[in-house]
Amino acid sequence: MLSATRDESGCAVTDATDLSVSKASFELPAKRRIWVRFEQIEPLFALTDCFVIVAAGAVGGVLYQRAIGVGDAGVYAGLGLVASLAYVLAAHCLGLYRLSQLLEREPDNGRVLTSWSLAILILAVILFLFKSGAEASRGSIVCMFVVGAIGLLVSRPLAKRRLRSALMAGAIRGRRAIVIGTPGELAQFARRDLLFGFGLDEVERVVLPRDESGTPCEGLLKIEAEMALKRVRASSAEEVILALSWSHPDHVELLVDRLRLVPLAVRLLPDRSVSTVLRRQASPLQRSFMVELQRTPLTAVERGAKRLLDVTVAATSLVLLAPLLLFAAAAVKLESRGPAIFRQRRHGFNGQSFTIYKLRTMKVLEDGAAVVQATEGDPRVTWVGRRLRASSIDELPQLLNVLQGDMSIVGPRPHALIHDHEYGMMIANYAFRHHVKPGITGWAQVHGYRGGTPRLELMERRITLDLWYIDNWSLTLDIRIIWRTFFELIRSRNAY
Repeated sequence: MLSATRDESGCAVTDATDLSVSKASFELPAKRRIWVRFEQIEPLFALTDCFVIVAAGAVGGVLYQRAIGVGDAGVYAGLGLVASLAYVLAAHCLGLYRLSQLLEREPDNGRVLTSWSLAILILAVILFLFKSGAEASRGSIVCMFVVGAIGLLVSRPLAKRRLRSALMAGAIRGRRAIVIGTPGELAQFARRDLLFGFGLDEVERVVLPRDESGTPCEGLLKIEAEMALKRVRASSAEEVILALSWSHPDHVELLVDRLRLVPLAVRLLPDRSVSTVLRRQASPLQRSFMVELQRTPLTAVERGAKRLLDVTVAATSLVLLAPLLLFAAAAVKLESRGPAIFRQRRHGFNGQSFTIYKLRTMKVLEDGAAVVQATEGDPRVTWVGRRLRASSIDELPQLLNVLQGDMSIVGPRPHALIHDHEYGMMIANYAFRHHVKPGITGWAQVHGYRGGTPRLELMERRITLDLWYIDNWSLTLDIRIIWRTFFELIRSRNAY
């Protein structure tokens, strides 16, 4: 079991050698509830520079033009906008927006002036190519360059100082991470070090057991790996960070093997030996790095795109198929006693259980430790239920599961809890199916693996197809599967 205490920074520290269970997690005072995400820092700096340059364009151009009697702030603000885009591109290429650089106290005046000079040069070329030189005099461009340079040189150190103050005050939130490691390796990374150096917001720290030499106890490591897995699933972490000695790759592999069951990125921090070498590097970027051992199945953008497709298809389908669904539900109620909607617990994303909805097609309502798969000619299936199963109309209520966020339109089909346990013991990598949300249809289903799986080899083929889908996901693939599902329903293979 695991127990948790708190270190001096207020972060939860779980001791894997204790035999009690704790759900302690990192909590911050209410006054710090206004957060800025760590990955938003770079765009915010770029937006600040754009604002400074647009203002410089308007001020510099108008000051010069008014000295000779005319001026139009709108024109020069527009030129400043073009120059700001060119500056952000040049500054990005020169590394001015790297987090490691933003946290450095050394001035960046040389690279700032270089980027700004390139931006003005690009602006001049654009004006020449579009024959718009008459709209902006050379004097106004020079004036904008001077005002912009002063503005950038003044605003950047102020913004960097404000960033450091926000970090010290706890107003910057990094990627939520649970850190697992041995005491010796964890000692070199305080919570602030993880935030400043790696953009991580430590929500919990799991300390692995160790022997007198300071290495993890081999006998307890496998047991505690399972307990650490439970803590990861119970936490709100977005990724898992390992702090282990690189001289024991077998220990790293053991933990990574267990953590493959969760759909989170797993990264390895440099150990004490490697950190000693990194501290001698001149470049700040080379001092902070992690080894990626496992990536998330889908990025945040990909998950958002998939969710948008799910909601669109599910909502549209419910509106169009509502009369059919109501008619089928009435037929179920009229034929036999019992609820029209059958509810059963299933495992979903990250192994979390949820309640799936289906139109009742059997005379029994099995859930829990005894769930028997339907077979061809199964006497438990009603006359109406047999027609609903053949056409997959009984699956339509799962559109509600999609809207609730428990399921997706496309994904591995969820199985009863007892079947998950049984197949998980017999089929390698079975639990990888939970790296994405379960689906109403899937890659396995459009290849004919619908319905029951009376033989183990049939389930193994289904799992192989499910894992291929996860490894090769794309929005185009989802649309392709949805399209092929219509043709598969007409064939009614393995539907009984």
